[in-house]
Amino acid sequence: MKYTKLGPRGPLVSTIGFGAWAIGGMNWGKTDDEVSKNALRKAIENGLTFIDTADVYGFGHSEDLIREILEEMGVKDKIVVATKAGNDFYNTNNDDDIGYGPIRQNADYDYIISAAEKSLKRLNVEALDILQLHSPDTEKLQRDEPWLALEKLKQDGKIKHAGWSIQSFGETSQAFLLDDHKDLIDVIQVRYNLLEREAENVLFKKSEEYGIGVIARIPLLFGFLTGKFTKDSTFDAEDHRSMNLSSDKLKTYLTQLEKMQPLYDKYPEQTKAQLALRFCITHPAVHVAIPGAKTDKQVLDNIGASDFGAIPEEDIPEL
Repeated sequence: MKYTKLGPRGPLVSTIGFGAWAIGGMNWGKTDDEVSKNALRKAIENGLTFIDTADVYGFGHSEDLIREILEEMGVKDKIVVATKAGNDFYNTNNDDDIGYGPIRQNADYDYIISAAEKSLKRLNVEALDILQLHSPDTEKLQRDEPWLALEKLKQDGKIKHAGWSIQSFGETSQAFLLDDHKDLIDVIQVRYNLLEREAENVLFKKSEEYGIGVIARIPLLFGFLTGKFTKDSTFDAEDHRSMNLSSDKLKTYLTQLEKMQPLYDKYPEQTKAQLALRFCITHPAVHVAIPGAKTDKQVLDNIGASDFGAIPEEDIPEL
């Protein structure tokens, strides 16, 4: 496993992390908590030191599982956990009787503060390693409230680093917001993979200029870049991929993927997933990629990409 600083102001992390959306038990098909916890154990035992989650993943369940494993293994001070706030799933007028309702975007000052406090309790820590705004739309980001909330949490020692998970396909349109918040934001998270490279246009240049760490999310394109899906693949209605990987999208991606064949031919001893992850961490602006994993087998395959390191630029096909 290779390690790097998550930007000049960020912590030291493994170049491959653990995306913990799926283990929350929602939106990714059926999961088993014992299998999920074993995947986390296997990742940590093999040198992974970065976990990305969010309060909304399983309505807190992902954070609960992470706390359980970190405490069980005694490694809370060795693992960097990045969480998020801004997808409001709370539906209550009574803090002692919290119910969960429809999810809505919420970037209000008081809500971000409150959500951070709840994540602190679930993870059982005095300070969150990284708290990211969870993909707000541009209108909400043009208000002062979410940024002031991050600033307040930082000043109060409730978060060590302030982050922002940028809205999917907003990597160019929202990039200008970094200009106004470059001194507050230590880390950004972006959608970036072999077939979706919008972040290269503007955002990566700004992040390098301002010294901001970059987390690459969806590096395997919801599993598509592992090679296991075809144009006939389908997903349960509850699985978010039924929308994000529709039959039309799958056909488009399969056509684009044909252009990647020279890359696969050049490295036949590596899995398609490993090459997709290597692509992400090859870009000099990217510090860590966070593939999702639900089993220890997936974890070990993902981690192997870090050992192989960067891909020579001349080996990466153009889209």
